[in-house]
Amino acid sequence: MSNRLPWWVGGILMAALLLLTFSIFGANRPIGSSTYVPYFAGVLFDLDVEKYSYLKEVKNAGAWEGVMLFGALIGGFVTSVFITKSFRLSLVPTAWKKYKNNSVLSRILWSFLSGFIMVIGARLAGGCTSGHFMSGMSQLAISSMIFGAVVMVALLITGKYFYNTKGDN
Repeated sequence: MSNRLPWWVGGILMAALLLLTFSIFGANRPIGSSTYVPYFAGVLFDLDVEKYSYLKEVKNAGAWEGVMLFGALIGGFVTSVFITKSFRLSLVPTAWKKYKNNSVLSRILWSFLSGFIMVIGARLAGGCTSGHFMSGMSQLAISSMIFGAVVMVALLITGKYFYNTKGDN
């Protein structure tokens, strides 16, 4: 027997989160995480907001986005340790070993390259992946729909390439 909740419960919870986020009781703006990075860099390195125009745009982003990102990290850790009991430290995941190789360097390089390409695509589309998928698609934003479609096609192609072994037909 599985302890997993039905998929629709996650949908209802996500809808409630988005309603709260967009409300005057929440952040009164879309969910996203990429604006926290320049915000945090500005705070950390005491950057002049007048000199860096993008920092003006994200000056209020850090207060709740940092908490959200930290909460996601802690929530994922707690879930993997106590609920699914699947937590383990591994530089090379099992699927990578099975379908690619045992090389830590190979895993790090491919992860960095693919993450970099996805970040470039998200920024070209006008937002981060979490912002597009959670906030943008829930608002039916055209840029988010295009981004989502491109990501899904890329996932299918990458999955076919990654999971295709010589013994498969």
